[in-house]
Amino acid sequence: MNLDASMTADGERVYTDRTLAERGADGPFYVVFADADGSSRWGFRCGNCDSLHTAMDTMGRIQCTDCGNVKKPDEWDAAHE
Repeated sequence: MNLDASMTADGERVYTDRTLAERGADGPFYVVFADADGSSRWGFRCGNCDSLHTAMDTMGRIQCTDCGNVKKPDEWDAAHE
């Protein structure tokens, strides 16, 4: 596993795997780990703007809070529209 190390705004070291991604509207969301061996998942990095400021809801929707890139939910219910 080839992980890219970087620092969060809080000074925490995290590791991005650019081979594991979820498709977003404006670019992929790469899986980010809290450890160098990739065993503890931390969150996502936006492939559109390279930001770590992303949020995921209970339905699997991922959104970058910096650029607005979004991954549609894995499942959705018309009642939520």
